[in-house]
Amino acid sequence: MPVPNSVIAKSILNKTKRRDPWFLDEYTINPYSGCSFNCLYCYIRGSKYGLNMEDKLSVKSNAIELLEKQLSLRAKKNQYGIIVLSSATDPYLHFEKDLGLTRKILEVILKHRFPVHVITKSNLVVGDLDILHKINSAAILPPDLEGKLPAKVFITFSFSTVDDAVGKIFEPGAPPPSKRLIALQTVSGQGFYAGVSMMPLLPFISDTRESLEKMFSDFKDHWAKYVMPASISLFGNGEADSKTLILRAIAKHFPHLEEKYVKWFSNSGVMPEYYQVAFSKKMNELSQKYNLPDRIARL
Repeated sequence: MPVPNSVIAKSILNKTKRRDPWFLDEYTINPYSGCSFNCLYCYIRGSKYGLNMEDKLSVKSNAIELLEKQLSLRAKKNQYGIIVLSSATDPYLHFEKDLGLTRKILEVILKHRFPVHVITKSNLVVGDLDILHKINSAAILPPDLEGKLPAKVFITFSFSTVDDAVGKIFEPGAPPPSKRLIALQTVSGQGFYAGVSMMPLLPFISDTRESLEKMFSDFKDHWAKYVMPASISLFGNGEADSKTLILRAIAKHFPHLEEKYVKWFSNSGVMPEYYQVAFSKKMNELSQKYNLPDRIARL
């Protein structure tokens, strides 16, 4: 795997326009640009990163200096809010094991007492549970969230499947789902409020009744507190765009589904309305059956 480039960033802390009802983010931080996980369905790939996203990977070398200034200012103004790591790439890429950039960022976040929501496809997050415990104790929630949330640190593992073979096709650079499940149980076992982002589900692959039952059952068995599901959206017709890459993977590995995928996505980036209605109904049923809410909290 290539060594990441070093870049000087202008900003590291991004203020969101409004708090997302699922992820609760008021701020986002992306320590890296690009991604070594190379998920075919990724919405940020295409012309920006090309076919091999890991080739465009870069590290924001001045991230800690910038974050110290930005969080210090926000804290002085009492502008506390949940920081999501990360929104455009994973905070625990393979390089994190050696570089420790996300860990250093968490140390700055702890210093300034901001709450955190970590979203990852990696099991490397278990190495930072010591800092995350401290953040969970010390963080200050914004006034309108006081008493409404079960924690001040949330850890969400992202899955499109729990089948390692399927994961290898659509998420070729990411740690296998089986490792994520173990990490989920480890994190939950240490008392963190942890759950699953089941996004995106793959039509007729990981969204079948059999597959969904297994996924919800596995998440429950590994002590998830919530499961946030969503169907797939695909973009672009360029060589490196998600729609092109997914259709190519379907033709190669699931040829019996190719006609359906072409029909669904040739003129649209989303599944048809009848599918969305059935999908929502199915997710509600499974959420109730397994007692796994589809939100961290309903505000």
